[in-house]
Amino acid sequence: MAERKKSGLDPRITNREFKLLLNPEGLDRRIKIVQLQSLIVSFCQKSKVNFFHLDNANTGLRNVYFFDTPGEHFRRNNLILRVRESRQNVWVDDWCEVTLKCRTPKLKSSLKFDPKPNATHKHRLRLKEEILRADHVGSSRRIYSNNSIMDAVPIDKVFERTIGGITKYFPDLTRLALEDDLPVRVVGGKTNKVLEACLPIGNLSFGDGVQAHCDIGIWMRSVGDPIIGELAYSYRVTDANRDDLKAHRRADKFFEQLQLAISDWLATGTTKTALIYGIPE
Repeated sequence: MAERKKSGLDPRITNREFKLLLNPEGLDRRIKIVQLQSLIVSFCQKSKVNFFHLDNANTGLRNVYFFDTPGEHFRRNNLILRVRESRQNVWVDDWCEVTLKCRTPKLKSSLKFDPKPNATHKHRLRLKEEILRADHVGSSRRIYSNNSIMDAVPIDKVFERTIGGITKYFPDLTRLALEDDLPVRVVGGKTNKVLEACLPIGNLSFGDGVQAHCDIGIWMRSVGDPIIGELAYSYRVTDANRDDLKAHRRADKFFEQLQLAISDWLATGTTKTALIYGIPE
């Protein structure tokens, strides 16, 4: 916790996200998700963490893919350029979400690039502390993600597939000093696009001002072909709860002990993005 101040979280942090990779086998079956939900609820009761069910929660579907240069200049500079296309059943929406993030193990390094877009699209800026499983079950490590998220971008006009086209949206990328005509492509090719199913399962309460949203995400090559799952919970960090160390530490402890309770469900690895690149993050 070297990045954390004694008085509370770093004042620049806006979100905390806890993520556990799940073995993909059987995650396309509803009964498996119900079983996992039951284990989580049981563990919450044991841990005296209040769990609030979400009534009539629907599974959301979206396409997820990443862009980079042929030489992976983004990855080598700790940058991630991601597009999410929402779906309604078989239909892809006309709008998508575009995210640029600088993600590193050190908070200071994550601030190296300014992801703020130069565009009229509505956008959100987030500086996230992401808590992941470390080397063994019951452990944790942190990475920091400096994000800009653009909403409602016309899907047919995301950007030109060149560095020049992308820097029109994200001008600070000019500091990479790459040629404007350098091509940018979908990482792994168009067949490497992922179908993501996301099911909200409930809210966790670690304190009066720390309420976390919990969901299960499943990445698939196609329906019925899961490649990885993720159990995650996250919450906003505000001036009101930033110094509530008791609640933040309770969320940390819950994360490490939850791994022991669902150890048979866990997959090894770093992040879902690392699977796409085929290189640990």
